[in-house]
Amino acid sequence: MISQRARYAFKALVALARAEPGRGMNIRELCEQEKLPRKFIEQILSTLRSAGYISSRRGRDGGYELLRPANDIHIGALLRLLDGPIAPLSCLSRTAYRKCSDCRSESACELRRAFDRPYAEYLERLEGTTLADILSPQGQGPAAQMKNNLYL
Repeated sequence: MISQRARYAFKALVALARAEPGRGMNIRELCEQEKLPRKFIEQILSTLRSAGYISSRRGRDGGYELLRPANDIHIGALLRLLDGPIAPLSCLSRTAYRKCSDCRSESACELRRAFDRPYAEYLERLEGTTLADILSPQGQGPAAQMKNNLYL
């Protein structure tokens, strides 16, 4: 499962993507519209800003807005930023690989074989799905293809 932090971040990014171009949203309206806790969302927005997903402006006309186009924001990378490695086993992680302490041989490991292919397919879908796919009413892209997939 994704964390509450990731859920809030996705809600905030969707709201910012739907905001009037060039205007963005201030934190008060973002929190009210999406029913997000302000204290927690401030930390999340700071993380997203540091990672280059959003920008912020201070002052009367200040607020947050997307820094990248929605089709350049990939769900897999965003999830890693917010929740860390997403692999079910450390030996399958692409960003935090570590051999399992109780493993005699990765090539002969039944557990690794059980998760390797389903995880690779899941990861391909996550990394191929963008914020634009989520916003699209037609559900274009990998997210739509995955609609009836067992991995959802």
